[in-house]
Amino acid sequence: MLHVNPNISRVSVSPASTMTAKARELAERGVKVVSLSTGEPDFDTPKHIVDAAVRAARSGDTHYPPLDGTRALKEAIRRKFARENRLDFAANEIMVGNGAKQLIFNALMATLAPDDEVIVPVPCYASYADMTRSVGGNPVLVSCAQNNGFRLRPKDLEAAITPRTRWLIINMPNNPTGTVYSRADLEAIGDVVLRHPHVWVMTDDIYEHLMYSDVPFCTIAEAVPWLRDRVLTINGCSKGYAMTGWRVGYCGGPRPLIEQMLKVQGQVSSGICTISQAAAVAALDGPQDTVVRWREIYRQRRDLVLAMLAKVPELSCHRPDGAFYAFPSVAGCLGKTTAGGHRLQTDADVSLSLLAEQHVSTVHGSAFGMSGYIRLSYATDMESLTIACERIQKFCAGLH
Repeated sequence: MLHVNPNISRVSVSPASTMTAKARELAERGVKVVSLSTGEPDFDTPKHIVDAAVRAARSGDTHYPPLDGTRALKEAIRRKFARENRLDFAANEIMVGNGAKQLIFNALMATLAPDDEVIVPVPCYASYADMTRSVGGNPVLVSCAQNNGFRLRPKDLEAAITPRTRWLIINMPNNPTGTVYSRADLEAIGDVVLRHPHVWVMTDDIYEHLMYSDVPFCTIAEAVPWLRDRVLTINGCSKGYAMTGWRVGYCGGPRPLIEQMLKVQGQVSSGICTISQAAAVAALDGPQDTVVRWREIYRQRRDLVLAMLAKVPELSCHRPDGAFYAFPSVAGCLGKTTAGGHRLQTDADVSLSLLAEQHVSTVHGSAFGMSGYIRLSYATDMESLTIACERIQKFCAGLH
């Protein structure tokens, strides 16, 4: 009989991956599924980035990489942080990982003792809580209501902090809501953290380049510089540069923390692919016009989805100002029966029935820590989004 680590027994399978797999199974049977469950750009990596990788491979840059990242990439990251975030990191305050996700895990693994707590505002990316559980910590989920734009209120943060709190995780723009925090919002959160010297802040800025409002992006280490020695700033190339498959994440933070995170990475994966690192240098230092163009395309897609969802009485959708997700409330659907005879008691019922009856793949909101919602990714073409939203309209029209 297999003995499973009790910490791993507390971890769930990714709900987004589960729904994507269900959609793929239907597609393999010939069903025309529109998948809105995957959080991945539908664009290909820009040519100048791919060309840089090819040059690196052909020049023999195929050997073991430095554990913390190549010098060329770390210098590109330093320039990026200085240019876009007004942050100055030394080379030994920066490290590179296999995607931003590995860096989050490294930090939690390196710092949490059994039953230490991590405050996670919800709705949130589900892996924050599960990674905390996997290393023996306890996620403290703090609800962020739609009537406050899904933003964390300072008083709720204050109430959640205990002597065992080690981290607050902030993801902005947010997955799944698209919520954006202003500089003033971050300053108010920083004031709370300042009063609790044992609490550190981990900020996941992976959607930084996908912003649609007039509010400029500001990371918390920039907004609250007096907290710099307690902030880990995490980012990566996946979302902004359509490089999900290249697996390049990076972070900047206090040297003692980086040193401990490198111990974890050294035993888990060592350094990341040299060819991917060469590509990341080209992404960070190269032309940014593609990023700007894609952002406008995402904005148009968002506006289409919001306009079509607004025609559905059973749905209510907060306007996302970043990332590429819509997070509509499905409260108006609950308690009703679908045209196909499915009784909708939960948001998971809505997602599963929508896939079964209208062949649109979404992710239920409870997977992100807040029930009564579904997440739609609009990182797909306008035609597919139109078809998907028409099917959602038809699904809701058939409820009784």
